[in-house]
Amino acid sequence: MPITTGHFGKALWPGINAWWGKAYNEYPEEWSKIFDKATSRRAFEEDVQVSSFGLAPVKREGAPVAYDTEEQGFVTRYTHLVYALGFIITREMVEDDLYDIVGERRAKALAFSMRQTKETVAANVLNRAFNSSFVYGDGQPLLSASHPNVAGGTFSNRLAVDSDLSEAALEQACIDIAKFTDDRGLKIAAMPEKLIIPVDLMFEVDRILKSEYRPGTNNNDINALNLQGRFKDVVVNHYLTDTDAWFIKTNVPNGLKCFQRRPVDFSMDNDFDSDNAKYKATERYSFGCTDPRGVFGSPGA
Repeated sequence: MPITTGHFGKALWPGINAWWGKAYNEYPEEWSKIFDKATSRRAFEEDVQVSSFGLAPVKREGAPVAYDTEEQGFVTRYTHLVYALGFIITREMVEDDLYDIVGERRAKALAFSMRQTKETVAANVLNRAFNSSFVYGDGQPLLSASHPNVAGGTFSNRLAVDSDLSEAALEQACIDIAKFTDDRGLKIAAMPEKLIIPVDLMFEVDRILKSEYRPGTNNNDINALNLQGRFKDVVVNHYLTDTDAWFIKTNVPNGLKCFQRRPVDFSMDNDFDSDNAKYKATERYSFGCTDPRGVFGSPGA
């Protein structure tokens, strides 16, 4: 629907002191603190798992060497979607607008909408992390206690008991991450890298991580999380919707990823018959996760 002089009658007359509702501050970009970014030149990208070798058995004297094998595992596909938004202004509105409230300011608002869209799409990877309706290459949601291994068995990237953010929960998460193995059960040096929380937990996280002694107790024990510096980077994400869910990005490669197929592009044109001006913005990208070991979390208690 075009923006006409009827939508902004006040813009046609002098005497307006301020137009409010658009000049809000914006949070700095947050998705790039969570996802590893790559570019793409295809309609989609696929990450394919390759199984590893197991432990070497004892070779008896004169006996042949045992030979292992490897195989293709689970496939994760990133399909790049186009996100687009635009607006239409009548020529009369452009001519009669005394404050440029519709033209230049709407272009800035369009850019704001595109940035907010990208943040929301990115955060939804975590917002849906426990939802069985959104599964990945192994047929499981992002955070699951039943991720299958190609060689058999399963592994978990969530707490055995759902817990709110606390000293004990973070310590257990660090222990669970340190016990990560590859597809054949070999130990890997997985470590926490970033703690990702909603705004609702931004005060609690400081009490847990920055106290010299154990928070919330009468004991004089040291705060081991603080002493060991387990979480050097805490990311507060304003687009997470669950007030008590929290997440950990690990150092495991090929975890949370973003593929940029086409950066945001702004364009405009005029309709010959109506003389309406059309403005639009488009961007194409995808967000997801390849190796579930790249992230750990809890939905809260």
